Amino acid sequence: MTRPIGYITNPLVRHSAERDPEALANAIRNPQAAMVILAGDLPVLQTGEPGTSLLTASVLGRIPGLQEQVLLGTLGERPVVATLAPPEAAELFQDDPAYAAVDLRSIAVRGLVPAEELGLLAMAKSMLDWHRRHRFCANCGAPTEASQAGFRRDCSACGTQHFPRTDPVVIMLVTHGDRCLMGRQPRFPEKMYSCLAGFLEPGETIEDAVRRETFEEAGIRVGKVRYLASQPWPFPSNIMIGCIGEALTEKIDFDGEELEDARWFSKDDVRRMLEGAHEDFAAPSPIAIANLLIREWVKE
Repeated sequence: MTRPIGYITNPLVRHSAERDPEALANAIRNPQAAMVILAGDLPVLQTGEPGTSLLTASVLGRIPGLQEQVLLGTLGERPVVATLAPPEAAELFQDDPAYAAVDLRSIAVRGLVPAEELGLLAMAKSMLDWHRRHRFCANCGAPTEASQAGFRRDCSACGTQHFPRTDPVVIMLVTHGDRCLMGRQPRFPEKMYSCLAGFLEPGETIEDAVRRETFEEAGIRVGKVRYLASQPWPFPSNIMIGCIGEALTEKIDFDGEELEDARWFSKDDVRRMLEGAHEDFAAPSPIAIANLLIREWVKE
């Protein structure tokens, strides 16, 4: 069975307008609270078929040196709090078969938690990573402190307020008739080709980012661009903006730095790649929006 695209379902009620100074403390004291714990970059799961990332507060007693906490929101009446623990905390669960510390990509690919928990985990990872990387004020360099239930950091020295950020990335399947353009980076798994992608720059539209990145990476000019779907990508905190672009030119001239290869694929090639039946090429993981883009194109 094909796994759904990862990280896109998040059932949390965020309570964005209700993050008062006491909200986090009240949530932690709530006996029904669920804890999402990251040991460095690794979520701690309670194992099972499937497991869960929603742990009881008692698990916190096993972990020394908790670093940051964020009130993510509520599930029904149950507050959900994300907690950052030091990376070495993962070792505390190695000998307990009831728990496991697993990287977030593997959790999604292997279906280790229900699909609706993946978006929640993506949110937790992005928020905690932001706290870890923004302990000092970008304006004056003084230490900052978490506030607003973890959704802001304040500088007491200059008064600057810092908010979490999400970096937009365009990811595009560029087509020319019944062929599509895909590329391969050196870090990709063997045989895998995927859609081109790149960060949206300041003062740039989504459409122009698609055109610029495609030309920079593959030398192909793109005309019409349409939006298809988006995906939170918590590595560390991106939003993938999935688009389909129509190529105006055919000659590929890839840069050789970001890509080790780029080529046109027929629909028959792509269909066999999606089925895992191609002898030479493989499709991106089903959890990635790139897989969705090429699946939708094949359907057309």
